[in-house]
Amino acid sequence: MAEARIRRGGTARLSSAKGRATKGGRGRALKRRSWVDQLFEMLPVSEATLQRMASWAIVAIFGGIAIGIAIYLGVPDMARQQAAELAARAGFEVEKVEVRGVERMDELSVYNIALGQVDRSMLALDLPKVRGEMLKLGWVKDARISRRLPDTLVVDIVERDPVAVWQHGGQLHLIDVQGVVLQSVSASAMPDLPLVVGPNANLQTAGLNKLMENAPALKPMLAGATWVGNRRWDLRFQSGETLSLPEGDKDSASALVNFARMDGVNRLLGRGIVKFDMRDPDRFVLRLPQGQVEEKPTDAAASGTAGGATDSAKAPAQGEEG
Repeated sequence: MAEARIRRGGTARLSSAKGRATKGGRGRALKRRSWVDQLFEMLPVSEATLQRMASWAIVAIFGGIAIGIAIYLGVPDMARQQAAELAARAGFEVEKVEVRGVERMDELSVYNIALGQVDRSMLALDLPKVRGEMLKLGWVKDARISRRLPDTLVVDIVERDPVAVWQHGGQLHLIDVQGVVLQSVSASAMPDLPLVVGPNANLQTAGLNKLMENAPALKPMLAGATWVGNRRWDLRFQSGETLSLPEGDKDSASALVNFARMDGVNRLLGRGIVKFDMRDPDRFVLRLPQGQVEEKPTDAAASGTAGGATDSAKAPAQGEEG
């Protein structure tokens, strides 16, 4: 009986101690996990979803590292180059060039650029680079490059329109309205376009066109123009006369309109006068050839000037200061 009581008591004490230990351990475990549980409960996703997201994040991190190493080692470029070589061997290589929109320029320069690329594979061809080289050509205002598989490159060209011939430094060049040099021309093959003369005269072509719009009747008669002193125009007409205009857009336009009105009334052009000088708004000067009898200006011509005064003088046609 005594032994049995000892065993029961011992068992009871052990069980009590074990229970206390277990309860204490669970309490501590619950206490440690409480803030984590609260954090998970605040998130709008389940714990399983968070675990999957964490797994994918780890995969993405390692994948990004692998891609970065591949890029650093040039693997994508090598792959592209290999693919381009395979495509070229399969017949996808530039062999033909179709040029559209060309009327005046020499197409040979377009072919040289299109077929002169180091890598002519249809897959590896750098179209923006080809377009940039095309735009360097004087005649090309715009260009569009496209592929037509398997082996044709299509080039659509928008040409510039020549509006004048620029004479400078003893050379002649075709230019457009913006003054862009299109090509050189020889004196024996001059096109039927006005001649602009002088340093930077090509850059004033747009201003000259705008000026001549004020006198549309005179525009077809214009043979050339000289940009004098980088500040004003001397106009030369097909009948041989020169008209000196004042500086400034407004003053030169007003003088040209007055001259057009006087020419419409008195037929000033074609009468053998060498030069008309309207630089002074109060004077209208007519310069006659050497040795010619001085002709008195008409009253109508005098009244057509801004100030109403008209002078006539004998003077050489050249040598006047701008």
